[in-house]
Amino acid sequence: MSLSDCEIIKLPKISDPRGNLTFVEGGVHIPFAIERVYYLYDVPGGEARGAHAHKALHQLMVAVSGSFSVTLDDGAERKTFFLNNPYTALYICPMIWRELHDFSSGSVCMVLASARYDEADYYRDYALFQQAGAAR
Repeated sequence: MSLSDCEIIKLPKISDPRGNLTFVEGGVHIPFAIERVYYLYDVPGGEARGAHAHKALHQLMVAVSGSFSVTLDDGAERKTFFLNNPYTALYICPMIWRELHDFSSGSVCMVLASARYDEADYYRDYALFQQAGAAR
C-alpha cells in the first residue's frame, strides 16, 4: 500500500439545533471492522505523537475536539493533513509512517483500529520501516 491509499473521509453529520451527531460504521464508512478504539488527549504544547508505522493495522483518525496535523510517509513521499472537525477523518492504511503534531490546546484525537494492540505490528525505527518497504 502507498500514500495514495490514505485519504480524507467525510463522515455523516446529522445537524440538530440541540447539537450535532456524527457516527462511524465499520465496513460502511471505513474499509475495515473496528476492533479497538483509543484516543490521545492532554498532549502538551509542542509535543508530537506517533513516529511509527504498522505492518498490517488499518486506522481512522478523527479530531473529535480541537485540531492537529498528521504527516504521513510511505518511504517515497510525505504528505501532511490538518484535522480540525469531528466529521472529517483520515484513513491510514498499513505500512505508512505517521507523525502527529501541532496539537491545539484541549485537542482530542480518536483512533479507530482494525485490530487489538500488538507490539509485533509496529515499526518504531524509521530505517527499519524503509528497509521493509523496499523489500515489498
